[in-house]
Amino acid sequence: MNNSQYFYRTVVYTQKNNEIGLVDINQPDNVTPLDEWLGLVVSLADGAHSIQELLDYISSRYASAPANLEATLHSVIKRLQEGDLIKLSDSPVTLPYYLAEPIEALDLEKARKLIAEDGYTVH
Repeated sequence: MNNSQYFYRTVVYTQKNNEIGLVDINQPDNVTPLDEWLGLVVSLADGAHSIQELLDYISSRYASAPANLEATLHSVIKRLQEGDLIKLSDSPVTLPYYLAEPIEALDLEKARKLIAEDGYTVH
């Protein structure tokens, strides 16, 4: 995996009580919780940061980062890609309004309107 690539989410997510999950914009109470690692990567997948920056950020949260951190992170990213929850890009990506923040920070009517205008397919 190329650590210089940027990673970005393709799903609407929720971030409540230190838990991250996938959410249906049309049924905000319908939440699919994510494993801690998967949720962390989805929440940080803003399109403005590279995999290397993610690795550096996560490493900085440890007094001594685990030896297998990079392999673990690559595995998590691969799983999220396979589920079409994130994508990779060689350059930064600007997320649309409805993907840029957790659902709690969105104006739901505006988000739904933009989703319809963009033809975005809800995952």
